[in-house]
Amino acid sequence: MDLLLTSFLIGIGLSMDCLAVAIAAGAHLKVSRLKTAAILALFFGAFQAGMTLAGFFLASGFASLISDFDHWVAALMLFAIGGKMIYEGVHDGEEEEIPDVMNLAAVTYLAVATSIDALAVGISFAFLGMPVLSPAIIIGVVAALVSCAGVFLGGRLAHVLGRRADIAGGLILILIGLRILLEHMILA
Repeated sequence: MDLLLTSFLIGIGLSMDCLAVAIAAGAHLKVSRLKTAAILALFFGAFQAGMTLAGFFLASGFASLISDFDHWVAALMLFAIGGKMIYEGVHDGEEEEIPDVMNLAAVTYLAVATSIDALAVGISFAFLGMPVLSPAIIIGVVAALVSCAGVFLGGRLAHVLGRRADIAGGLILILIGLRILLEHMILA
């Protein structure tokens, strides 16, 4: 599968947490819809891209040490992230926190919380020896667009989508992990 398409699909999968928070924000607006969408898109997109890069650079130093089984590590990380997202989507735990977009600390906290999984994806890229700059940008842009759309659709979709977005995102990441394993087992 093409790196750009894979990056786009990973971006969709990773942005499902952003979507859930953005829908909650759109359903309970405290300031204008446009301002809320712009702030969440900026923060969520930047943090998704930044955490992907951070994970890559953190792992690059020791990626060569595990090159014999890097595909297993990358796939297992994607399985774990996807499984966690599916679990959270099935078990209706807490409601998503509704961000006060005028509070820099609150929005930063949510941006970090929704982008932790991107750190693991960046680590996976390093283990697989994949380039990271283009995928990180794509992941960030997808997260920004999904967040923006979530704010605008919030009032209409909050009761319909709920946590199903996390389930869909988790399935996408698990399928990408399976693809990595299959490529290494069949092509190796």
